[in-house]
Amino acid sequence: MSRLIDKYKKEIIPELQKEFSFKNKMAVPRLEKVVINIGVGDAIQNIKVLDTAKKELSLITGQWAATGRAKKSISSFKLRKGHAIACYVTLRGKRMYEFFDRLVNIVLPRVRDFRGVSPRSFDGRGNYTLGMRDQLVFPEIDYTKVERQRGMNITIVTSAKTDKEGQALLKRLGMPFGEVLEQ
Repeated sequence: MSRLIDKYKKEIIPELQKEFSFKNKMAVPRLEKVVINIGVGDAIQNIKVLDTAKKELSLITGQWAATGRAKKSISSFKLRKGHAIACYVTLRGKRMYEFFDRLVNIVLPRVRDFRGVSPRSFDGRGNYTLGMRDQLVFPEIDYTKVERQRGMNITIVTSAKTDKEGQALLKRLGMPFGEVLEQ
């Protein structure tokens, strides 16, 4: 069993149950899935770019990436409905917890000038989305074989009903939240 699953079951469930006064431990928020998405707009001209992005995403997650297709045509982008323009992976179960553990403890500290992730990136239902500008921070990627830097979106879906519950869960799982700067 992953060390993060073990920590969740032994420490985090009782803490959250006490903090939010859940009567049943099944009502405590938990991670449901992690979705990693890479948009590859260059694939309109050269489809081989999508294949390299899929290979890199598969290396990062340990699971083969699926292809995302355009939902509608947009003439100004020379995009037709059905063109392959993205790749994504949905992680659940043990792989999800292992990826989250690597993300929090290995990848995020390697990001240049990292001061924590924004606590404002919740969607109102307890789910968190994190954008990364570069895939080179993942240790699985060999930077000598990378043709181009690619960004990615990482969405962490929880069973929390509110952002406050979701943030409490992710904070206890080790997500390094930074401070909100007033603008």
